[in-house]
Amino acid sequence: MRYLVGFSRIFVGILFIISGFIKLNDPVGFSFKLEEYFSEAVLNLPFLVPLALWVSLGVVIFEVLLGVMLLVGYRVKFTVWNLLLMIVFFTFLTFYSAYFNKVTDCGCFGDAVKLTPWESFTKDVILFVLILILFFGQKYIQPLFRSYPNRIITAVALVLCVGYGYYVLNHLPVIDFRPYKIGANIQKGITVPVGAPEAVFDYAWKFKANGEEQIVHTTGDYPTVDGEFIGVETTELQAGYEPPIHDFTVEQNGEDFASDLLQEPKLVMIVAYDLRKTNTNFYGEVKEIADAAVKKGYKVIGMSASSAEQAKEIIEKYNLNLEFYYTDEIALKTIVRSNPGVLVLEKGTIKQKVHYNDMDNLLFY
Repeated sequence: MRYLVGFSRIFVGILFIISGFIKLNDPVGFSFKLEEYFSEAVLNLPFLVPLALWVSLGVVIFEVLLGVMLLVGYRVKFTVWNLLLMIVFFTFLTFYSAYFNKVTDCGCFGDAVKLTPWESFTKDVILFVLILILFFGQKYIQPLFRSYPNRIITAVALVLCVGYGYYVLNHLPVIDFRPYKIGANIQKGITVPVGAPEAVFDYAWKFKANGEEQIVHTTGDYPTVDGEFIGVETTELQAGYEPPIHDFTVEQNGEDFASDLLQEPKLVMIVAYDLRKTNTNFYGEVKEIADAAVKKGYKVIGMSASSAEQAKEIIEKYNLNLEFYYTDEIALKTIVRSNPGVLVLEKGTIKQKVHYNDMDNLLFY
């Protein structure tokens, strides 16, 4: 039992620290995931949606601290009880998401590791078993140091977490796991390679023939059956290749200009996923950046999921020298964790990406 508890202690502690740190690196992204869970379609807790960012920060910092406290053996009873309560809640949540297909990615490891709903549930079940071992084997969890050093280690961990969270909130994630990181080429991210595996589906066609129900299986073609068609059920047998970027469009008046704009040698994108929530305090600087970019031969565009009327209003209010194009809100939130944020591209390759607090760091500005 002692060795089993020792293994569980190390595994759970390290996993909680890694998982928490990955989400702490991008608390805005995790808050978007929490907004999905809080929505009426999932947990129906809309009153928590405005608090999603602060909830995300609190959860991930606490997750890291529990991992640290478990490893050093500080306040064992408190630590193990909270680990158990946390894993019970998240096991229920991932099961609910998987069974009812509510949220397709739990966000457990941010954008670093994508897990399907059932993979997330399986991971939580394994953790639940390991934490139960810790719960019933608490007497084997001995402190690594005396009480005072353990307090210092926990306090230092808390200060580092708060400081790191504050930094990434006011800038951008230090480590970018998304397909829109600096150096990535958007056009390549969209393209499906030649010979990439295609999805394979089983179609169960249901007919009524000669007074009896008949099911015919095909891989797509409509079967030739002498009978009344009732319905069809589709099952994915093999997943096809999905490009890293599959929701990127740059639309205006119903036409997608993505291909043309991604060939521009000098392109600046002002991204504001929601113009109603955008930080208008920085649009004076946005105008200066746009004007400076145009003078240096850049094409400057705005990118938003808001309406044309809202875009027109902000262009006129701040006298912006640009046109707005439109794309999916989730895609824009993925591109840059800032509202507004600025990207500089060269033939589809992201050369610079900055938070509104760092716009003065743009090289051409």
